[in-house]
Amino acid sequence: MAWIELYRPEEAELLAAAEEFGLHELAVEDAVVAHQRPKLERYGDALFAVLRAARYVDEPERVEFGEIHMFAGPGFFLTVRHGRAPELAAVRQRLEADPRLLAHGPEAVLYAVLDSVVDGYAPVVAGLQNDIDEIETQVFLGDPYVSRRIYELSREVIEFQRAAHPLLDMVGALMAGFDKYGVGEELQRYLRDVADHVTVVAERVDGFRELLAGILAVNASLVSQEQNEKMERLTEASYAQNEQIKRISSWAAILFAPTLVGTVYGMNFRHMPELEWITGYPMSLLLMVLLSGVLHLTFKRRGWL
Repeated sequence: MAWIELYRPEEAELLAAAEEFGLHELAVEDAVVAHQRPKLERYGDALFAVLRAARYVDEPERVEFGEIHMFAGPGFFLTVRHGRAPELAAVRQRLEADPRLLAHGPEAVLYAVLDSVVDGYAPVVAGLQNDIDEIETQVFLGDPYVSRRIYELSREVIEFQRAAHPLLDMVGALMAGFDKYGVGEELQRYLRDVADHVTVVAERVDGFRELLAGILAVNASLVSQEQNEKMERLTEASYAQNEQIKRISSWAAILFAPTLVGTVYGMNFRHMPELEWITGYPMSLLLMVLLSGVLHLTFKRRGWL
């Protein structure tokens, strides 16, 4: 069996391999274009599979995705990788160390690569769970930047969901062909184990998406509550300020009344008959007091004082 691995090949390289092994042109076109959804197709006696690998990068706390296209046919296994993940050297060493499994041919390699991709999802699930735990803490601490992180993590979870969920149908299709294509018992057990792992990953990812939706709703509620509290404090401060302005304005008006009377009779005109009255001075004082009292009573009734 020939196992050929191509990493981001030029179109001419891939076409040469396709001509050598008689690969179907539609599958080759998918491998050239890349950015395909995970799928499994059979072209005659050859299998074509697309997988989305993932790895969690600790320092930037994000998930990187890779893509691998696989052609399994009589006597050959061809892989086309777009992205760093997955590393297939460990898969090859594992198979070479187990000649009994490798004796099943290209299908054994296909199942081994599938198992490697699914096993690579476990650190991603752990990393996403850790990120969600941190986000929950940030939400209740009132971190103003947590909304952006929730959005970015939600996009990663959705992308991860698109990579993992189609594997359920792929594994189901492979298991359905056990009898038709005479798959050995050992490979059947191997694939059932992969199916269990895929199911667990898919369920965890679904839970992450629902959990993030709940966290986003809680964060929106907390932000809204905080904004309402701020508005209440601003309203209270504005009300208190208005009350102070009322008091100041009231006292200014009260003080203005005697000032007005004093100003009128403080003018230096010669012909002011009131200046010659005997009762002029006490009457002016009485007028000041009456005006001030009337204003004070008026403002008091209106609640300004």
